[in-house]
Amino acid sequence: MSSESEYKDRELMQKVTAKDSKALEALYDRYSPILFTLIQKIVGEKSKAEEILADVFVIIWKKNYLFDFDSISIYVWLITLARNKTIDAVKRDKGEIMDEYTEEYENKFILPQISQEIEPLELSDAFDKRDKMYSAMHKLTEAQQYVLSLAYFDGFTETEIAQKLNIPVPTIKTKIRITLNSLSENLAMEEDQ
Repeated sequence: MSSESEYKDRELMQKVTAKDSKALEALYDRYSPILFTLIQKIVGEKSKAEEILADVFVIIWKKNYLFDFDSISIYVWLITLARNKTIDAVKRDKGEIMDEYTEEYENKFILPQISQEIEPLELSDAFDKRDKMYSAMHKLTEAQQYVLSLAYFDGFTETEIAQKLNIPVPTIKTKIRITLNSLSENLAMEEDQ
């Protein structure tokens, strides 16, 4: 009989959905380092990052029944969940979000809404692609990297980015679209090498 650590991500999540606590522990062992790194990059504070990481795994335990096993990448879902929860916590701490944190709010704004077009990705595959993604990101201009950072790590909306940079919103929309296209092209070139 194989241990939980040998299961693929999808198998682990299916076991978590069946309320298998050992599977949740295995998922935590597998994902907590990368999720913690992301969370800490956004909040900048270790104790706050640890608190948010714990909250993320509580959400995983309580809300995994909402996960679409047929079409969603577990890796992307978990990363996006951690990002959404972290940005929400940061904005709440700054007083930028006044809405009450309810189940409905969590379902609408914290749980990821992932496109079915995204290919499933195991954590091990993501690590294999890490260097290529890093290289593709660093081929972007500094301005493109900054706009992506504002949107992804700081959770700024297009309107907030426009205000921060004193640029019209349509210009920001265009810059983001061009940046994402450039990133996609850079990554494709990295994959071909």
